[in-house]
Amino acid sequence: MLSRAACSTSRRLVPALSVLGSRQKHSLPDLPYDYGALEPHINAQIMQLHHSKHHAAYVNNLNVAEEKYREALEKGDVTAQIALQPALKFNGGGHINHSIFWTNLSPNGGGEPKGELLEAIKRDFGSFAKFKEKLTAVSVGVQGSGWGWLGFNKEQGRLQIAACSNQDPLQGTTGLIPLLGIDVWEHAYYLQYKNVRPDYLKAIWNVINWENVTARYTACSK
Repeated sequence: MLSRAACSTSRRLVPALSVLGSRQKHSLPDLPYDYGALEPHINAQIMQLHHSKHHAAYVNNLNVAEEKYREALEKGDVTAQIALQPALKFNGGGHINHSIFWTNLSPNGGGEPKGELLEAIKRDFGSFAKFKEKLTAVSVGVQGSGWGWLGFNKEQGRLQIAACSNQDPLQGTTGLIPLLGIDVWEHAYYLQYKNVRPDYLKAIWNVINWENVTARYTACSK
């Protein structure tokens, strides 16, 4: 079960100087399964490159950007602080998004959620089939690189679907708490599905970890 703290993604990717000065560096999280565990839906080559190369690059670049930002703060260099904002947002978002994405997937996934999440989906989208169709359509429709998301609107107490460009974090962009993210960058599927994004999106539903998504929903909806 996720803690309440786990349901909140900071809207600020730039921490205070005191935090930057004392924190440990970000690290690449381990996958909770082997690279080949999601086959045949997502093959091992994609998973290895996606995790050990792409996600690792976001982590490394975020650490570099935060160190440069800390130095700029100490020097009072406002120009450098402003110049570093895109790198902090892009790499910080990439780290946040992928850390959620890996846990949203499981070799024992697929099917439909149960309990309160399923009831919330039926309430807010009419049925699970309609929800699946809508999130798939939104994800297919992302122009270029980005993400399709199921998020929770805390103020309204309802589920919502949204898309984000590039590595923009869902909560920092829309205010929605991220529950389920679908990565539609080409590196997430091209080696297996070429340029046919709809085939990848059809396959990924077979490995969605509904236990994880439900835990996120439960932590944030109370």
